[in-house]
Amino acid sequence: MGKKRKHSEAQVIEPAKKDESETERPKRTLLGWKDKPEEKETESLPPHQGGFRNKEKVLVTCSRRINFRYRHLMLNLVSLLPHCKKDSKNCSSSLFFECRKHKDLYLWMVKCPSGPSVKFLVNAVHTMEELKLTGNHLKGSRPLLTFSANFDKDAHWKLLKEMIIQIFGTPKDHRKSKPFYDHVFVFSIVDDHIWFRNYQTSVPHNETDKMARGGLDKMTLVEVGPRFCLNPIKIFAGSFGGPTLYENPFFISPNQIRALEKKKKAGKFAKKVKAKTRRKMHELSNPLEP
Repeated sequence: MGKKRKHSEAQVIEPAKKDESETERPKRTLLGWKDKPEEKETESLPPHQGGFRNKEKVLVTCSRRINFRYRHLMLNLVSLLPHCKKDSKNCSSSLFFECRKHKDLYLWMVKCPSGPSVKFLVNAVHTMEELKLTGNHLKGSRPLLTFSANFDKDAHWKLLKEMIIQIFGTPKDHRKSKPFYDHVFVFSIVDDHIWFRNYQTSVPHNETDKMARGGLDKMTLVEVGPRFCLNPIKIFAGSFGGPTLYENPFFISPNQIRALEKKKKAGKFAKKVKAKTRRKMHELSNPLEP
C-alpha cells in the first residue's frame, strides 16, 4: 500500500498590491492621453489653473427718447468695453444713460444688486464720429486705466475710483477681448469733475531693432475719443437708491441754470421798459418851447 499523503494546509492568496507607480501612469481619454490625474479646483490656485476668475459683466442701456448724440456716446462705450452686455442676464454692474428734456444727460454707475450707485451729470460730450481724431486702436483690446493723484485724497473719490476700475477694466482672458494693451483710459479730476479721455499707444516703426522700437520712452499717445465730463451728484448705498453716502454741495441742476439765464434776459427787458418810462416822464416834465 502506498503511503498516505498528508493534506497540505490551505494557502491564503492575497490580492496583488497595486504598484504606486500605476496610479501615475498616463490614461487614455477621448481627448487624448493624460499624464497625471485631474486635480480638484481650489480657490488658492491661480486663474490659469482653475482658481479665481473675474467674471465682471456690465449692462449698458438707456432711457426712452434719448438724443441721437447721447445714443452715439453710449454706442462708443459699448465698442470700448468688450465685457458689456445689452441684456440684464448675470450682470454685476450697470451703466444707465438717462436723458431728460432732450437736453440733459445723467449717467448712473451701479453695482448690482446691492450697490453702491453713483449719479453723474454728463457734460462736454464729444463722440468719435464728430471728433475725427487720428488715433485708432484694435477693437476688444484691454485698456490701461490711469488716474490722477486727486483720487486718493477724499473717501468719495476713492470709492469712485474703485467702481471705475471694476466697471471699465476688461477681465483677463475674456472671450471677446484681446490679450494685449494698445490704448489707455485716462480719468482726471479738474474742478471737482471727472474728465475722460481715450488714447492709443503708438510706437515708431522706422526703427530696425525691435527692442528700440518698443521702448517706453519712445511711445506716444494719440487721442481716439470719445470725450465727456462727469459731474458727481450723489452716491447712494443701494442700487439706484438707498441711503445717501455723499452729496455734492457745489452741484447746480441745469434747470436752475436755465432759470437764472431767463431771469437775466427778463432783467434786461425790464431795464429797457424802465428807461422808456423815465424818458417819457422827462419829456413831459420838460416840454420843448415853440
